[in-house]
Amino acid sequence: MLSYREALEFIHGMNRFGIKLGLQKITRLLQLLGNPHEGIKIIHVAGTNGKGSTCAMIDSILRAAGYRVGLYTSPYLEVFNERIRVNGRNIPDEDIARLTEKVRKAIREMEARGWGVPTEFEVVTALGFMYFKEQNLDFLVLEVGMGGRYDATNVVTPLVSVITSISYDHQQYLGNTLEEIAREKCGIIKQGVPVVTAPQEPEAMRVIEDTCREQNCPLVKVEEKTRYRLLDWGLEGQVFSLQTSRNTYDNLKIKLLGDHQLDNAATAVASVEALEHYGINITRQAVEKGLLEARWPGRLEIMGRNPDVLIDGAHNPSGVGVLKSAILKYFPGKRVILVIGILKDKDYLKMLEEIIPVADAVVATRPDSPRALEPNELEGSIKSLNLEKMPEIYVREEVEEAIDTAYEIAGASDVIVFAGSLYLIGKVRSLLKK
Repeated sequence: MLSYREALEFIHGMNRFGIKLGLQKITRLLQLLGNPHEGIKIIHVAGTNGKGSTCAMIDSILRAAGYRVGLYTSPYLEVFNERIRVNGRNIPDEDIARLTEKVRKAIREMEARGWGVPTEFEVVTALGFMYFKEQNLDFLVLEVGMGGRYDATNVVTPLVSVITSISYDHQQYLGNTLEEIAREKCGIIKQGVPVVTAPQEPEAMRVIEDTCREQNCPLVKVEEKTRYRLLDWGLEGQVFSLQTSRNTYDNLKIKLLGDHQLDNAATAVASVEALEHYGINITRQAVEKGLLEARWPGRLEIMGRNPDVLIDGAHNPSGVGVLKSAILKYFPGKRVILVIGILKDKDYLKMLEEIIPVADAVVATRPDSPRALEPNELEGSIKSLNLEKMPEIYVREEVEEAIDTAYEIAGASDVIVFAGSLYLIGKVRSLLKK
């Protein structure tokens, strides 16, 4: 029997096989495991930004309605177990160990039959389905890993398909135009299954509309059929009213910060309302309670005051644009100390062009990933920007040193912002909590 540590070593060891999009291997692996993904009521969520927050809100609303709900997300922030949750609780270590043993045996069988080996994400997805099957769920909120069409999660036929904001990311796998990326995301749309989409750029929306017509799917568009109005906001959260095709909600509250979270909240509400297609009615009280109780750590999360400390997992140009807007909105006139670490396979020059102009000082560091951009390279990229005023730049190899430096140079009335990669944010969050 594997220990928890051995199980994680085995799972992470599968990353040597890289990222290979396609459904053949996950399908064969699941067959050998007894097809645990079948027979679960699923809400399937794809998109570029906002997937995690939207999943967290759908999960919270369904739990507030009294259902037993599984939540599958990626990547994790602090511990691997976060990726597989039931009713807000992480999968226990011993269940990871026990189920990884079964997956490992199935992989040996795949190799013996000449079927090849699955990727790390396929292994984790199979592990998740096995655990969720044992848990007798009412619903599973299932986040797509990358893209949609060839993502390992796309072996399911859901009750509702949800598409959050589509923008540029993972172009090497998904395509170089918004239409191509949207086409990949729309791969989760299944014949006759209701679709909910967040607001989109026109070229992405056209692809979603065309796919829904071809697949004969009812389509709910947030902004068109679901409208909201911001009533109040601050560092404690936001209050808004929401009008959907089915209900009017006054004074809804969320703890999540940023204008984009209103899009995500509206998308989450439209998604649970779409369950009425199957005669499942989610009450107004469940929507109110679920939104209020929804948490999604590491996204515009306040981790300290005097100085204000903000962490955010933005890791592509559009996500960084949202972060920049939030800094200007929530901390006007404050001196901004930006601690940044980025992965080298991201469009980091565009990210830097967006965020560096709002920073008065920058601490360049390295996220906890083999794909990290070296801090010295990051410094060089910042210096290459054509800026009116260049911020002070500090280079710190270790994240712990970067945190110390930020606090040393920050005054009580300043704001320290940690951003650039979820790998950075996860480590920072763990250290700040200590």
